[in-house]
Amino acid sequence: MSASVPVKLDQNGLRQALRIAGGSALGFSLCKLMNWPNGIFFTVYPMLLLGLVPILNAHIIRQFFASAAFSGLFVLIIQGLFSHLPVAMTLLCFLAFAFLFYQMSCGANFLFGALSVVSLSIQLHFSSYVGNGISIYPLIISNGLAVVVTVLAAVLMHFVFPDVAPRQGRVMPTKARESIRHEVLLCATVATLSFVIFQLFDLQDSISAQAASILILFPLCWKAAGMAGWQRAVGTLIGCNLALVSQLLLYNHTDILIFPALTLWISTFIFSRYHILGGGIPGVGFGVITTFGILFGQSLGPGQDLIYSALYRFSSVSVAIIVSLCAVYIMHHILNRFGVTRHHTFD
Repeated sequence: MSASVPVKLDQNGLRQALRIAGGSALGFSLCKLMNWPNGIFFTVYPMLLLGLVPILNAHIIRQFFASAAFSGLFVLIIQGLFSHLPVAMTLLCFLAFAFLFYQMSCGANFLFGALSVVSLSIQLHFSSYVGNGISIYPLIISNGLAVVVTVLAAVLMHFVFPDVAPRQGRVMPTKARESIRHEVLLCATVATLSFVIFQLFDLQDSISAQAASILILFPLCWKAAGMAGWQRAVGTLIGCNLALVSQLLLYNHTDILIFPALTLWISTFIFSRYHILGGGIPGVGFGVITTFGILFGQSLGPGQDLIYSALYRFSSVSVAIIVSLCAVYIMHHILNRFGVTRHHTFD
């Protein structure tokens, strides 16, 4: 029996891993240094931009800025006008999610749709609990600022760690109109259901679970979502345990910025390898780094620790993934009963 040959990153993959780690650590450090709120934006956005697409050009930057503008305006205007009307708010959220998943399903503006879905979900979650004299504007401003910081960090990372060889562009598969309708209705329904459930049960501290219920929809169909859900659960488990180990190493020195920033860089760099070797699509490696980024960005600071957040995150994410997959399975079979919404993967 021949020995298996270890899989290694090529030079382009190594450069991308360095970009992901450097961008997220830079955003995290700047956020903590300036004491800006909502550190999750500054830490996770660079992971999304540098991890989902291995290149950077004007079209990608436009999509990133457009996603911030869309989600920010929706929360500022729609949430402000209709938050006291639950039925109208639910319908408007469904229409917004349907528009975004249509962009993802068609492919040309996949990044815009993906980033907008994540950003809109997080901001809707946070803004739903704004009250008692607390303004929504810091949330909108911090999101917009995080987008600018992320783009600047991405440009810097591509300048410092450029690719050494040209990359071949990804060819987006053509889809039948029936499959596009299926994917849009399925994903928009489940995303809206996630929003409603997290409002009904007042799950204010479960932003990680809410985000996980959205991220498993990125494959856009049931057969791929099942694998994505499993990979997300495994990635979350590894990320939470990694955060616990990091907390033990940091002990009570989290107020010394260089220590958590270096820990974030090392961990993100190591697990970016698995993400890149998996083809750069959201899988176990991407689940690990985003879990770690969410915990560091949102829960780590002077006088804070990650132990409770990490333990609670894994349990809540597991439940959210199971419930979301059940909803995806049900919607998949309902839509496949009709010819106009039958998916091409239907057996």
